[in-house]
Amino acid sequence: MWRPSFECRFPPDRYGRSLFRLPEYVLSCPIHARFVAWGPRGTRTVSNVSQDQAAGTSTEDYPSETYAWYVVAVLVFAYTVSYVDRTILTLMVKPIRETLGISDVQISLLHGLAFAIFYTVLGVPLGWLADRGNRTKIIAGGIFVWSMMTALCGLARSFSQMFLARVGVGVGEAALSPAAYSMINDYFRPQRRTLAISIYATGVYIGSGLALIVGGSVIAITPSLELLVVGHLEPWQVVFLAVGLPGLLVAALMLTVKEPKRRGLMKGGQPTIKETLAFMRARFAIYGFHFLGFSMLTMLWSGCAAWIPTFFARTFEWTPAQMGPIFGTIVAIFGTIGLISGGAFAEKLKHSGKTDGNIRVGVISAVVLLPLGVLAPLMPSAELAMTVYAAFVFFSSLPFGAAAAALQEITPNQMRGQVSALYLFVVNLTGIGIGPTIVASITQYGFGDDLALKYSLSITAGIAAVLAAVLLTLCLKPYRESVAMARDWI
Repeated sequence: MWRPSFECRFPPDRYGRSLFRLPEYVLSCPIHARFVAWGPRGTRTVSNVSQDQAAGTSTEDYPSETYAWYVVAVLVFAYTVSYVDRTILTLMVKPIRETLGISDVQISLLHGLAFAIFYTVLGVPLGWLADRGNRTKIIAGGIFVWSMMTALCGLARSFSQMFLARVGVGVGEAALSPAAYSMINDYFRPQRRTLAISIYATGVYIGSGLALIVGGSVIAITPSLELLVVGHLEPWQVVFLAVGLPGLLVAALMLTVKEPKRRGLMKGGQPTIKETLAFMRARFAIYGFHFLGFSMLTMLWSGCAAWIPTFFARTFEWTPAQMGPIFGTIVAIFGTIGLISGGAFAEKLKHSGKTDGNIRVGVISAVVLLPLGVLAPLMPSAELAMTVYAAFVFFSSLPFGAAAAALQEITPNQMRGQVSALYLFVVNLTGIGIGPTIVASITQYGFGDDLALKYSLSITAGIAAVLAAVLLTLCLKPYRESVAMARDWI
């Protein structure tokens, strides 16, 4: 049976020494604690910390930073390709609707819920595998599968076929990020991890931006094709084939990355998924508020971003060739700068003594995004709307590197893949899976008018920003306490 090997300390002003509260102490600690004793100054210790393992976190054991940043570069490349494959759909809403005869709500399901379904089925098991197996091979396998499934999107002849292919594309997120977060954590010293994870996360915005920049032009010039086996292909189907197949080369590149030594290990073997859930349940205030708060920020970004190209097309009559390069450049530049700035700002806060710096960045982002998200779609001109959306992209990207790094700080190594997978499952289900559908449903069922999309975007952004600010504010205090208890594995 798995046993913990880390130490938990509880401030005496919150937890007294009364034996009547012993069950509360035990439930608040890592599960299956073997030894309970009172520590100095009224603190209580739950431990069996391995000094050998603690010594394994010394700076001498870490790979060179040059190689570590090479690994991050490869992971950024993989994440970029993942989001090119995912985002290209947003520029092809009109031709896909015409070819397949589907509605806005069905388009939103292709964009969001298809990914969430895959997380429901395989996200957590892949995270469990990332805690035990070779993470390099797991990521390479994921890239291979999502690239092939993207190409299959180009062969879809119905909504159901397209939906199943998009479910397969979801393996990109399910296989990639849990293993990537865990690898980065083992390649970098604690004081560099937030920045490294933030840079990795720039793949979201680089990929989305490239899909919009290149996609708009490619769609405009791509002809239809007649292939021997599959028959006639519309231009949008050819685009899916063109962006999917090159991913096979990225899978081969990933195999050049070395599997790093795992750090912050616990004695007694690997925890099961059930034990990981019990660990998280004992810290529900931390993981619950974190997951839901950042899910609302994801809904704010993904729910709106999925419909911004269509918003400009319907409200200002912009074509994909007009919209793609402009908004794509904004997403790539402002999103990347925002992510790196957010990671650097969180590190600065932590160096100044604010151990909740990763969460504070999320609170600041939510507060600023409230007016930006509400007002951007209501601007009277395309130029003003695009200007406000540039600021919106920057502050939307600000917290997401810090969000992932926050989990690595409070979670033992053998649980990080599973916890990251659960986090991504919640984020993808509520933020990416439901977000675009909420916008589409308000437009289709609330207003019954395609031109009312701007009001749907404004309403969704306002509600999501308020909820994110409240939830992440509630996360601050328990997160600070959890960081204090997690010193042995960070």
